[in-house]
Amino acid sequence: LFFFFFKEIKGLSQNSRKKGPSLNYQEVKMVILVTGASRGIGREIARSQALNGNIVIANYNKSEEQAKYLQKENKNIDIYKADVSKREEVKAMVQYAIKKYEKIDVLINNAGIAENKLFTEVTDEEWQKIINNNLYSAFCVTQEVLPNMIHNKKGCIINISSVWGMVGASCETIYSITKAGIDGMTKSLAKELGPSNIRVNSIAPGIIDTDMNKNIDLEDVDNIRKEIPLERIGNTLDVSRCVDWLLKDQYTTGQVISINGGWVIT
Repeated sequence: LFFFFFKEIKGLSQNSRKKGPSLNYQEVKMVILVTGASRGIGREIARSQALNGNIVIANYNKSEEQAKYLQKENKNIDIYKADVSKREEVKAMVQYAIKKYEKIDVLINNAGIAENKLFTEVTDEEWQKIINNNLYSAFCVTQEVLPNMIHNKKGCIINISSVWGMVGASCETIYSITKAGIDGMTKSLAKELGPSNIRVNSIAPGIIDTDMNKNIDLEDVDNIRKEIPLERIGNTLDVSRCVDWLLKDQYTTGQVISINGGWVIT
């Protein structure tokens, strides 16, 4: 009997992607697409929103092992591999989500990469890679998701930018440019999409304890910590809590909210 039960469960697991989770999608709170969700801030957002009872399409590109582990944690998480800097892959991902779940209520543009390098040493290839992964990806995914949101007359878009988009960073000029561009897109789209009942905001984290910042020297991290009024480095949960609030709020749009412990005050 146990062997038969185990075979049944194993068969369900193998076919879960094809058949979809056994949930009534009409009863689900929200359907949320998170790009770059296999690690760091994106992972925490995906995990938290799934625990809140929402369906989360967790996008990843290269970190397949981490993505699969994330999916195992919660039945509300549906992982999807796509390079969000490529239009056709983005289009397929969005079509998959809408066909399976009938809607996308929330888009969280989180995917991004960084490069610490003198501006004079940045190559054309490096420039294009960072622009494509950080800025074009947000443009592309948003453009593909919007027809569904506009049709439904509701939606929420949250762009994960950075304090460097607000104040700039030495040796991270291209990264700073992309994040400033994202904040500009946030403000413009908030005005354009408001009449369609779609809210658009940016979250601009300060220094957060993620893999992206693991290359910072420990002494430098300690010096930064001393500059922060709240006297600690941020964590992914700090950012995820802000996402929670923005999803509950109904009257905030066009804002750049910086989660940085007071390190940058503008």
